[in-house]
Amino acid sequence: MTLWTAADAAAATGGTARGDWVVGGVSIDTRTLQPGDLFVALQAARDGHDFVAQALASGAGAALVSHVPEGVASDAPLLIVPDVLGALDALGRAARARTKAQVIGVTGSVGKTSTKEMLREVLSRQGKCHVAEASYNNHWGVPLTLARMPADADYAVIEIGMNHPGEIAPLSRLTRPHVVMITTVAAAHLEAFDDLAGIAREKASIVAGLDPGGIAVLNNDLEVTPILIAVAADAGARCVTFGESPSDWRLVEVRLSTDATVLRATSGQDDYLFRLAVAGRHFATNALGVIAVADAVGADPALAARDLVNWQPPAGRGTRESVQLDQAQEDETLDLIDDAFNANPTSMEAAFEVLAASQPRDGLGRIVKGRRIAILGDMLELGPDEVDLHQGLAALSSLSAVSTVHCVGPRMRALYDALPEAMRGHWKEDAAALAKQVAQIVDAGDIVLVKGSKGSKVSLVVDAIRKLGHR
Repeated sequence: MTLWTAADAAAATGGTARGDWVVGGVSIDTRTLQPGDLFVALQAARDGHDFVAQALASGAGAALVSHVPEGVASDAPLLIVPDVLGALDALGRAARARTKAQVIGVTGSVGKTSTKEMLREVLSRQGKCHVAEASYNNHWGVPLTLARMPADADYAVIEIGMNHPGEIAPLSRLTRPHVVMITTVAAAHLEAFDDLAGIAREKASIVAGLDPGGIAVLNNDLEVTPILIAVAADAGARCVTFGESPSDWRLVEVRLSTDATVLRATSGQDDYLFRLAVAGRHFATNALGVIAVADAVGADPALAARDLVNWQPPAGRGTRESVQLDQAQEDETLDLIDDAFNANPTSMEAAFEVLAASQPRDGLGRIVKGRRIAILGDMLELGPDEVDLHQGLAALSSLSAVSTVHCVGPRMRALYDALPEAMRGHWKEDAAALAKQVAQIVDAGDIVLVKGSKGSKVSLVVDAIRKLGHR
């Protein structure tokens, strides 16, 4: 597949092409580069120009650079520009201009990546759907995703994130979506905002780039929903709501089991009954939003509802697996819920609800009685109220179904101290220390949730539990 010719890329960026090359992809990392890709020499933790020679030797079709790097021949296939990141933006803008795809922008405090993957699952069954392979949602990830978009795509799903005020609107203007979806607004990144209303206004700024006549699909169950609706309406968007409260797409019933969620929803005169192959009320809400988005871009919502059963959460975002602890005994297993990539009070509550709906198994292992165990790492970027927000988790009703809670990190000490004594497991300063003890704190028959912000490194505990199956 031809994605960019030298002439097209030069015209898009205003750069100077050396050679008459053709590329079929765009890459910023030599470790994942495919033969025939355009290697983009971004300045990040390392200067990408240091890897251009390696990229070309690995089969890159060309490289986007600001100068000819040392060790690279002057006649190598290059696109030379004054500013590499600016040129990547220009490629993304040109790719968006030439496509006839229905473009969807997704943002939210929780669930962006899972929702993006739900949209991939349902829309790819109704047309050619372009979606980022990873969580590329920042100032380089969004233009990279756009620059990779084939001209003949029918749908494109662009995830847009933020850490600070003012980041979403420029990315939305670059993306120019036909439809945007806001999954939820929660206490995440509070250290960069005064309050939840500030986060809501930033999330709502995704409407800034909406094409004329665009649609905003909004969660109607939030304290800040009126802010989202007001910002979208001021931008001229048509608002479509979803949620358990009276909405355009209303979630009427949610039934959770150990490994599934059954949903019943209505839209106008139409009823929908469908299933997710994973437990989670938060997944159910986002799934309904996905169906609303599918309808908004002209896809078949009934087929989208049916096909959602094929979706599974991305790694580290609520994936569930069985770990066999004794290779000689097939029944000697525990269930591991890996949610170690992200955490805030809202997503913690959703995870506890999933854990509470899961059924441990008795009669196994050394403990004999199966338990619900939570291993929780720090929630980061919560601002000055972080101690109170960690402590407040102890009051969540769904936590009462948990047998033992182990805590990792200085912030989680506040929760540990607030827990009933019978529920307290271990508290450790860091995840590596707790990872060394997993053989003593989990057993066959248990359901084990591991959740925390990525920076808490509780993924080390996940890895340690998985390794119990390889002893």
